[in-house]
Amino acid sequence: MTRRGMSRRRVRYAVVGLGHLAQIAVLPAFKNAANSELFALVSGEAEKLQKLGKKYAIDHLYSYDDYSRALSNVDAVYLVLPNHLHREYALRAAAAGVHVLCEKPMAVTSEDCQAMIEAAKQNHAKLMVAYRLHFEAGNLEAIRVAKSGKLGALRLFTSEFAQQVAQDNIRVTESVARGGGPVYDMGVYCINASRYLFGAEPTEVFAVTAKSGDARFQRVEEMTSVTMRFPENRLATFTCSFGAADIGRYALVGTRGVLVADPAYEYAMPLKHQIKLGEKTKTKTFPKRDQFAAQLFYFSDCILKDKTPEPSGLEGLADVRIVEAIYESVRSKKPVHLPEFPDKKRPSLDQEIHRPAHGKPQIVQAKPPSREAA
Repeated sequence: MTRRGMSRRRVRYAVVGLGHLAQIAVLPAFKNAANSELFALVSGEAEKLQKLGKKYAIDHLYSYDDYSRALSNVDAVYLVLPNHLHREYALRAAAAGVHVLCEKPMAVTSEDCQAMIEAAKQNHAKLMVAYRLHFEAGNLEAIRVAKSGKLGALRLFTSEFAQQVAQDNIRVTESVARGGGPVYDMGVYCINASRYLFGAEPTEVFAVTAKSGDARFQRVEEMTSVTMRFPENRLATFTCSFGAADIGRYALVGTRGVLVADPAYEYAMPLKHQIKLGEKTKTKTFPKRDQFAAQLFYFSDCILKDKTPEPSGLEGLADVRIVEAIYESVRSKKPVHLPEFPDKKRPSLDQEIHRPAHGKPQIVQAKPPSREAA
């Protein structure tokens, strides 16, 4: 329950940050989440605020300078801000007793994540990181297959995730120190997938980066390749890039079979699995769904029923500490040992939530991250 008692049985949200992701996926998702109400918008661009307020019939429109006033009128915030702002806006929300749904990565550093977790705890606010795939049938089915033993003993995970990012996009204009670069943006998907498929935390990380002479990559690397060692001598490897053709897939390889998810991380198209056992190959397609509505519905349900969200702040911290180890390994050119991490709940099939896909909305004063998609 919130500080207002939640007698309405609907959670009032302010969406903070109105960039491309917010407009293409988050704002339309409220239509498919009956327990969640889009009540307020927060942005630094007045014209964009007015246009989107009119489009979604929202009267409560606030600049970033008026964020405190927005917090006084809502039960929860959905933070769709640049990565380096997550901590500040989450802490301010928690201090006001407002629940926080934060886009991934949770923050730039482990220290930031810990501060967010502690603020939520102290102020009795729920904190969830927006791992939408934790509610998506395709990835939950992959977890079930991994646990079932169907593939035999799990041995390795591989993944490639890439896109051609536009030169003026914040993903390349912000430095790594402020959460820019492909690891914070795309690598967290690969890290998270390896962790939930193996059902464990890595113990060691080794990474290298590379870049061409492309002008886009002055402040961040073009691509990063990572190897992670998991308990039971299992290995996970992935490469993420801002300078390659669109790809987003993973393979989970066991002693008896292979599961390939391609595409694996998308929200704008169906997900597909291929399982190969000996000479037999089976393919399954999971229809496109509104993954953002599913996670909104789940988080609101946690608020209304006073439940702890599964993709909690601890889940966000687990990934960010690995990102830090990746960049430490790049600097030192050596493997980095990861200390043990607390046991935590992991995603399971009972978290699947199906919400129908929505059409593509018209975007107001925001560009897609990919230069090919422009």
